[in-house]
Amino acid sequence: MRLRALLENDALGLRLLGGEDELDRTVRGVMTTDLKDPSRYLSGGELVLTGLAWRADPSDAEPFVRILASAGVAALAAGEAELGDIPDDLVQACSRHRLPLFAVNESVAFATITEHVVRQVSGERAGDLAAVVDRHRRLMTSGPAGGGPEVVLDLLGSDLDLRAWVLSPTGRQIAGAGEPLESGLAATLAGEHLAATRTGRRGPHRLSLAGVTYSLFPIRNTGRGPAPASRDVRETVLSDWLLAVEADAGDWPAARLDLLQGVTQLIAVERDRRDAARTVRRRLAQEVLELVQTGAAPAEIAARLRVAAPVLLPGLGTAPHWQVVVARVDWEQEAGQGTPVDGGPVAQALLEEILVDPATVGAESADRIAVAHSGDEAIALVPLASAPLPDSEDEGQATALGLHADALLAAVRAPLSSGLADDGRLTLGVSAAVHSAEGLRGALEEARHARRVAAARPGRVCAAGHHELASHVLLLPFVPDDVRRAFTARLLDPLRDYDRRHRAELIPTLEAFLDCDGSWTRCATRLHLHVNTLRYRVGRIEQLTGRDLSRLEDKLDFFLALRMS
Repeated sequence: MRLRALLENDALGLRLLGGEDELDRTVRGVMTTDLKDPSRYLSGGELVLTGLAWRADPSDAEPFVRILASAGVAALAAGEAELGDIPDDLVQACSRHRLPLFAVNESVAFATITEHVVRQVSGERAGDLAAVVDRHRRLMTSGPAGGGPEVVLDLLGSDLDLRAWVLSPTGRQIAGAGEPLESGLAATLAGEHLAATRTGRRGPHRLSLAGVTYSLFPIRNTGRGPAPASRDVRETVLSDWLLAVEADAGDWPAARLDLLQGVTQLIAVERDRRDAARTVRRRLAQEVLELVQTGAAPAEIAARLRVAAPVLLPGLGTAPHWQVVVARVDWEQEAGQGTPVDGGPVAQALLEEILVDPATVGAESADRIAVAHSGDEAIALVPLASAPLPDSEDEGQATALGLHADALLAAVRAPLSSGLADDGRLTLGVSAAVHSAEGLRGALEEARHARRVAAARPGRVCAAGHHELASHVLLLPFVPDDVRRAFTARLLDPLRDYDRRHRAELIPTLEAFLDCDGSWTRCATRLHLHVNTLRYRVGRIEQLTGRDLSRLEDKLDFFLALRMS
């Protein structure tokens, strides 16, 4: 806004004392100060309000005005409440530095002027930003991208003082202006957005954390037409981005809300472009998958892999190793709910996000991942520059070179659980690395079997890796429930009953004894018992169950019973 507009508003009670030729200056903000040197708080373009408490004698006026003029402020407004008429030394100093000077009537509060300026400036900035957003929308929908989401987020920060970030459903930052969000905070915001979306609440959703309020805007529509009607929210909830704004949108006027909705549509266009760029990689994965599943010759599969390798890992001089990751999203379907949700595309989009390093920023960070979907499964073909080391060697290096099931979901389990709510499950299996086309079929079966092991576990988000397929533990989830109950009851119920009646702690003693590999000394030390007391308890266990804990077979039976109980 212009200084002239302030002077023309009678409600502000301003009287011009000097600088009539400068009234076309633009006011970009307002600041109230009584510091002798407020320079570190000035950025230029402000209307500075002062009660003159900094002025101890006439010599103070010149340095104060010089500081304001050097900082590029628009004007100075001095209140008459403290000294009555504005001192001549201040009027003369402002005249020398060509700084417009207003007197503020003692009946007018500085807060009144501040509120008016902020309202006017914000409104003008919103109009300017709306025009910029509209221009960028036209550019991005008809030609090359106009710089990506960062451009419009920078505008939100510079013109509306809004800090904002684009986040994936897992909380990974796609774009942002200024400092990135802390990963834990980003995951919390994503989880809250997913939970609110699943309950059917309309956006923007609001959340207060550590005294800061965030407004979460869904990025759903593509910007190329109206949103599809009557879609099940579960088809998109795990793949839609969101715009997180550090502000409370609850008291925003409709015009500002409409502006932010326009911003989300603008970002959705970039999302469309990202998805279009993935088409080639998805097709490559689909072609390899079809060859593997139809029993094609290894030479034919190898030829297709040679085509895929430079697309996924450009510049690599040698043939990469490959890992296969299988994911599945299952939704419970109640009677009368209509058509079941197609889990394949949901799992495909989600797996493309999960396989990106959570610390990676940007929309194009999944360009080395090829994911296809077959039925309800999503299958990723992941190239590795070199093979992961065996588990017995340096684990940190193995993690860096190959994918590990637990690590994949560690950062995304919490937000995804919110999106799955109480009717969805995500299960994921990871194969070992293979170095040739001949091993790809086995890797696919290994990843699928690992996913089935994960599916047998409790929880909304579960994963299993190839290393778990060489343990007896993988058999336990597939034992029928009635067999489990009968087996554990026969072995453990006599001990539980005895513990209940005598508080003898036979079950904890049995667990510790097996965990110490039958070592009397180590077990007694762990339980803080005398060895004779431990021998008495083990003897009681053997007496009640008819088993002999010196026999390997009986030890194994007890071990399995404890694991299945």
